[in-house]
Formats: sequence, C-alpha cells, structure tokens
Amino acid sequence: MIAVPQPAIELAKRFEGFHRVRKDNPGRAHPYLCPAGYWTIGYGHLCDAEHPPITESEADDYLARDLETALAATLRHCPVLADEPKGRLAAIVDFTFNLGAGRLQTSTLRRRISQRDWEAAATELGRWVYGGGKVLPGLVARRKAERDLLAADG
Repeated sequence: MIAVPQPAIELAKRFEGFHRVRKDNPGRAHPYLCPAGYWTIGYGHLCDAEHPPITESEADDYLARDLETALAATLRHCPVLADEPKGRLAAIVDFTFNLGAGRLQTSTLRRRISQRDWEAAATELGRWVYGGGKVLPGLVARRKAERDLLAADG
C-alpha cells in the first residue's frame, strides 16, 4: 500500500493553514467559509457551519483521513503515478485534496498524466487558479508549488 507522500502533507498544511482561531477560544479552529464558498475547518476539512471548534491535533487527524481519500482517488484516476517519483504523486494528491476527485477525473490534467507528458501536466495545473470565479493568489502559489514538485522529478 502506498502511503501519502510527506510533500503532500506539507503542501496541504502550508496552503490551508490552521485558520480561524478566535481570541476567546485560543488553540481551537472554528468553521469558516473558504474563498470558494465552502464551510471549512482546520486544514481545509469540509464541514458544516455548526461544526464544533477543533484542536490542531484533531485537524491533523482530519487532514490525514482527507489526504488518504485524495491519494486513493488520485491513484484510481491516474494509476501511472504509482510508478512515478513521490514528488509527482504528492503534487497530484494535493491537487485532488484541494479541488476534489471529480475535477481530476474529468480534466485534461488527468489525460496528460496518463500520457506521462509532465510538461503539459504542469501547464494544466497552472489553469486551476480560480475560486468563486476569480483568480486567487493563494491558488496561483499553490499550483506553482505543485508544478515545481511535478517537474523536480522529471
């Protein structure tokens, strides 16, 4: 069984962050609406608006499960990544965690990965920078970090 690559964990933590800690409840994250309009808690875990606050340890647990789900979906849709360097797998696991398996499944990115056309796959990653209909600087930076991982092993 393939484990979630460490760079995927690092990317998710770096770009999601442990957000929305309130001064009246330090050490706990509260639900918030992400830029794309989804209720989120901890490190990008989808939730409902009434989710109770969580500790950073609980956020780590949610992230581990969410990344395992993203890994399974990534390998289901892009099985060639099982035989590629971990950086490539990590980049696409982070993409899947961030945007969902459905986006990967129907994307040109998936076709480029299946063809092992890493340059074209990196170009495709750069197109996924919109949230709520706007280019988001955080997504631009995240896709660049994923492209760097994808290319580093090429």
